[in-house]
Amino acid sequence: MRVTVWGEFRHERDEPEVAKLYPDGMHATIAAGIAEHLGDAEIRTVTLDDPEHGLTEETLAATDVLTWWGHRAHEEVADEVVARVQRHVLSGMGLVVLHSGHLSKIFRALMGTTCRLRWRNGDDRELIWTVDPSHPVARGVPHPIEIEAEEMYGEFFDVPPPDELVFLSSFSGGEVFRSGCAYRRGFGRVFYFRPGDQDYPTYHHKDVRRVIANAVQWACGDDRERELPEIRRYEGPHG
Repeated sequence: MRVTVWGEFRHERDEPEVAKLYPDGMHATIAAGIAEHLGDAEIRTVTLDDPEHGLTEETLAATDVLTWWGHRAHEEVADEVVARVQRHVLSGMGLVVLHSGHLSKIFRALMGTTCRLRWRNGDDRELIWTVDPSHPVARGVPHPIEIEAEEMYGEFFDVPPPDELVFLSSFSGGEVFRSGCAYRRGFGRVFYFRPGDQDYPTYHHKDVRRVIANAVQWACGDDRERELPEIRRYEGPHG
């Protein structure tokens, strides 16, 4: 399995408190968590400021699953790169979108909605409840996962109904949120997982790391070599 971990890599360079939590960048911590559980995977990391944001045609062609974390620089991602990633997802590349990546151009393009939600930043305890224990992304995950402090996301979350809802989060203020959503787009699989605000050490959490690795394995699927059919005028026996 070939995994590319994409990170915005801005907070970690500009904000000392975030740098203390993720001295090598959030993308490096996410990649390390995947490697813990998928030791045979080939994992590379790329960032927003790499040429073509690190998402060249060659890189995407050699990627089975792409993970995506972004926050404050969504609009800096070039439209042509977004279109390239979307084409690869539709052709079978998996995509795992994390936390504030819900507002990324690529996630909005694949969902076709605003992907907006309610939020509150204030050390909320999060409980992540498994609502589909038969799903592969829930394998080996405790019920519930407890995160002592996180940013709150709450409904309404403006996304299409998930093909499969795996997790539901509840917060100290009583809010709930669809926090583990599985979709299929073309031949590709897309998973959205909620936790991971930059101000908290969430990507060091052992259960969060397990979920992300499970999501990567699920998103890999078995359709990577397929291509979308060409849509063209039908040349039948009667012209």
